[in-house]
Amino acid sequence: MGEEYAIRRMRRDEVELAIDWAAAEGWNPGLNDAECFYSADPNGFFIGLLNDEPVGCISAVAYGKTFGFLGLYIVRQTFRGRGFGIGLWHEGMNYLLGRNVGLDGVVEQQENYKKSGFQLFHRSVRYQGMRTGDAMADPGIVELSEVSFDDLKRYDELHFPDQRDRFLRTWVTQPGSVALGFVGDEGLAGYGLLRPCRLGFKIGPLFAENEKTAESLFSALAGGAEKGTPVFLDVPEPNLAALKLAKRHKMVKTFETARMYTKGDPGLPIRNIFGVTTFELG
Repeated sequence: MGEEYAIRRMRRDEVELAIDWAAAEGWNPGLNDAECFYSADPNGFFIGLLNDEPVGCISAVAYGKTFGFLGLYIVRQTFRGRGFGIGLWHEGMNYLLGRNVGLDGVVEQQENYKKSGFQLFHRSVRYQGMRTGDAMADPGIVELSEVSFDDLKRYDELHFPDQRDRFLRTWVTQPGSVALGFVGDEGLAGYGLLRPCRLGFKIGPLFAENEKTAESLFSALAGGAEKGTPVFLDVPEPNLAALKLAKRHKMVKTFETARMYTKGDPGLPIRNIFGVTTFELG
C-alpha cells in the first residue's frame, strides 16, 4: 500500500493538536490560544494527513479585505524532509492570495521566505522576566471591560493592518487573562493583555501612546501574574523605548523572529507597539 498525502481544513478540535505541536517546538502557546485563533478565521487552518495520520499544519488567517498572516507552520519531526511542508505552505498562500501577507518566522528561515516573496521588515525579540512584586497603581488604568468595544476596535485598528473584530472579542475575554486599558484626556490611549501560557504568562498586545503609558500598563499587567512565575513580552526591535522598558524590568532576551511581509510595510506606528499580540497570528 502506497503513501497517500492529503491536505484539508482543520476542524476546531484539530487546532488543539496544532497548539500541542507548537508547545513541543518550545513556542510556549497560551492555554486558550486554540479557541482564540480559530475564532479569527475558521477557514484559515490547514492540516496535512499521511494515510489519515496528521503530520503537519499551517495557519493562514485572513483579516478584513487586505491582510493575512501565516503561522503554526509545523511538520512533525519524524516526517520532515519529505515535501509535506511545501504543500501546506502553498495551501496557505493560495488562501491568502492577493493580500499583504505577514509572518513572524524563525531567523534561520529568512532566506527561504524571501524566495517566496517575503521582505524583511524588522526583528521581534522575546524577553523573559519574573513577576516579583505588586502591580503599580495608575489612575488612568481601567479594566478593558469598562471600555466600549467600538472604542477598543478603533484603537486596535490604528496598530494592526486590518480589522480583526472576531479575534479581538475572544482574545480580550479569554479565561484567566488580565485585560487593561489606559484612558487619558482624549479617550483610550493604550491597552494590553496578560494571558496564561504553558509556562508563565505572556503580555500581548501592549499598545500605548508613549513610554510612560506603556510602563504603567506593563507594570499593572505583570502584577496580575502569579508571583514567582515567568512573564514574557515580544518586542518589535525598532521600538527603542520598548527595549528600554524590558531592560528596566530586568528581562532577558530568549528568542527572536523575523517580521516579514509580501507587499511591504503596512505603515504601523511601531513607536506605539511595545508588545506584539502573538507571533502566530500577528
